[in-house]
Amino acid sequence: MAIKDVLAQVRKEKGVTQEELARKVYVTRQAVSRWETGETTPSIDMTKLIAQALDVPVMRLLDLPQEPACQCCGTPFSVPNMPKGSDANGSENASYCKWCYDDGKFAYATMEDVIEASAPYLAQASGVSLDEAVSFMGVLLPTLDHWKGEQA
Repeated sequence: MAIKDVLAQVRKEKGVTQEELARKVYVTRQAVSRWETGETTPSIDMTKLIAQALDVPVMRLLDLPQEPACQCCGTPFSVPNMPKGSDANGSENASYCKWCYDDGKFAYATMEDVIEASAPYLAQASGVSLDEAVSFMGVLLPTLDHWKGEQA
């Protein structure tokens, strides 16, 4: 489901009008309407503000496809030639990619390290700005198994 559909659904579930949401996120009612019709799409940072205003996890608004992905960097395993990580005994680890986890060791100590290394690739692959890629990863990483409970 596209953000336009999820946003309208969540807003209505919460009993919030377009006008009320607009006031909470400092935009016009028309901007909210354009997001809900798909004419425009809110930025990642605006989506975070909308999620806060509606008291829902930002990942619900983004409604990303639920496909297997590295539980450290979030890269989907459907990416061509995406290598799986390996445990110390050499067996494949289906939860992590080789770039994040190899030979039983994690390559990154912090979420900031992952973002610094991966955001440029995400920006290039998706056509978003580096700032948007960094912001998106800051939202995504805390939802992954390896980082749950830590702050980006």
